[in-house]
Amino acid sequence: MFVTWRLDGSVAAEIDMLSGDSFARWDLELGRASTGPKWLADERVADLVVETIRYGSDALGLYELRAWVVMVNHVHVLIRPHVPLARIMRTIKSFSGRRANLILGRSGPFWMGESYDHWVRGPEELERIVRYIERNPVAAGLVSRPEDWRWSSASS
Repeated sequence: MFVTWRLDGSVAAEIDMLSGDSFARWDLELGRASTGPKWLADERVADLVVETIRYGSDALGLYELRAWVVMVNHVHVLIRPHVPLARIMRTIKSFSGRRANLILGRSGPFWMGESYDHWVRGPEELERIVRYIERNPVAAGLVSRPEDWRWSSASS
């Protein structure tokens, strides 16, 4: 399963996935990070989110983690869930959101309530999504090579 979630307030309402806009347009706007908070640009917060994603897989066994990237205002993961997705997202978002707010000295919602998810339908799509996830920082102009982005499975 390919899952994307974002910071609260990170995209203007007219680009919101719930309004029916395409994922590609939505993700392009997220990658530009032209509106809203960029709390994941803080290395402490990005590290926390990476640790939380890995913990959900390695220690809690909620999913098998295949690929991931933490961008400045959103996260992409490719997982094989072992429990319902709602439980996975609640665990990741609640733990990382509370801790991130402490790090940043802020309160209030950290993550948007909704997320985008897509079931992977075959090995070709799986590999295409891995490349998409790991190339996200390159597409956003943050690095020139996927392995140069510290908060990605490409750098692991």
